[in-house]
This record gives sequence, structure tokens and C-alpha cells, in this order.
Amino acid sequence: MQSQKKYKPSFSIEFFPPKTEEGKIKLCNTREELAQLNPAYFSVTYGAGGSTQQGTLDTVLEIKQAGCNAAPHLTCIGSSKQGVRDLLQTYIDNDIRRIVALRGDMPSGTHDMGELRYANELVEFIRAETGDHFHIEVAAYPEFHPQAKSAEADLVNFKRKVDAGANSAITQYFYNADAYFRFVDDCERLGLDIPIVPGIMPITNYKNLARFSDMCGAEIPRWLRKRLEDFGDDAASLRAFGRQVSTQLAKDLLEQGAPGLHFYSMNQADSTQAIWRELQLTN
Repeated sequence: MQSQKKYKPSFSIEFFPPKTEEGKIKLCNTREELAQLNPAYFSVTYGAGGSTQQGTLDTVLEIKQAGCNAAPHLTCIGSSKQGVRDLLQTYIDNDIRRIVALRGDMPSGTHDMGELRYANELVEFIRAETGDHFHIEVAAYPEFHPQAKSAEADLVNFKRKVDAGANSAITQYFYNADAYFRFVDDCERLGLDIPIVPGIMPITNYKNLARFSDMCGAEIPRWLRKRLEDFGDDAASLRAFGRQVSTQLAKDLLEQGAPGLHFYSMNQADSTQAIWRELQLTN
């Protein structure tokens, strides 16, 4: 883990593009609250097959116009090179300097994988088209991508993204710090030397967390599942306990050399705000 300590810590926050007017107003209020923390950037997710492309673009431009740094997610599966090229140019025209480059998921009912099938191909394409304009983030999976054939295959796939030109990585969320540090050690063994920033998912709702985790392959340790189940309908106590768990995890990661934190806010301000201030994070 020594090589990760040399990087200046970066603390950032993720949003998803709202689909309703009410959601837009709520996100605007959330963003204004969280902007007071001075995050390095706000990232904005991108739906399967680019299904929220316009929402992502609109949200990113609103964040930029509000004076904050924004990083759009960009997925490639099911997309054309020209479509990606046009979107990159739009971001360049609006002085967006950071992109989260992902493979993404196929939209349901379609089978055309498009011209760029994997995240490493997308990273390579962005570099070829735009040079060093963008700081490119890629995804990392300390507990392995749910579709990976093996742990080693997952590492090789991550190496492809780094070799293609990624500047840094954000991990899927996790609640087992050992999995993150083992992943970093494995990356160093392969000679990969970029910041790998752990993703933090504050715990606010057990049913939602269990559903997300089942979909993305993130493990909720058995002891944590049992404790969360015990709260039943006591939402306030669950949130308080979840905040305690997430804060301690974030603290342990930073103390052992993690180069920052990336918060999956779920468009909510309270938990991210509380953890951030408890740990006195500064970019």
C-alpha cells in the first residue's frame, strides 16, 4: 500500500440524473448542501446503453454552471464511435475535464454491443480522440466484477484499462477493508501505479442496500446483515448505526493509505455530509 500514500487525497461525490421535476429540485438542493464540503468533483451516472444520456448531460452542465467540477459517467456498450465522439466534443466545449469511463450494461431487449464493447476500448478511444484533455477514471472491483471468470481475469481486465490510458480508478462500494487492500496489493504486483479510490456507500436503508448489492456483486458481511436486519422498522436507529459503520470504514481506509474516498450519495446529503465532517475531509 505504500505507493497509494504518495497521492494527494481526493474526496468526491456521485449523483444520478433525476427523472422528474421534483427529483431535479431535490438534487439541486442536495448539490448546494454538499458543495459546501468542497468536493474535488461531483460525478453523474449514466443509464444502461446511455438511457439517461440527456439527463446526465443536463445534470453535469448544471453542476458546472454552479461553479463545481463535474465528471460525467460515459458507457460504451451499445454505442457508436460517432455518438461517443459527439458527446466528448460537447463535454470539451463545456470545459468538462474529467470522465468516468465504463463498459455499462446493455439496455434490455437489445443485443447489439456497438463498436466499443469494453471499457478499455472506450478509454483507448477517448485518448485517441482527445489526447490528454480528460482525466479518465475507471471502475475497480475489490470483490471482483460479478461477471468475471476469476479473480485473476478481473485483475487482467483492470490492467487493460490502466494500460489504455486511465489516470485513476474508483471502486465499487464494499464493507470489508481487507478486500480493498488485497486488491491494491495485487495491482501493485502487476505494476499498476494509479490512485485507486475506494467507493463508500453510506447505509441508510437495508432493503435498498441488499437489492443493490445483489445486483452489483458487492458483499454485505454476514455480521452486518444480521445487525441491519435486527433494526426492523426502526429507520432512525438503522441510519445512526449505518453512519457509524460507514464512518469507521472510511477512517480505517484513510489511515491505512487509501488515496481519498468517493461517496455514493444516492442524491441524499445527510449521511455523506455527516461522515465527511466527522472525518474533517479536505481536498
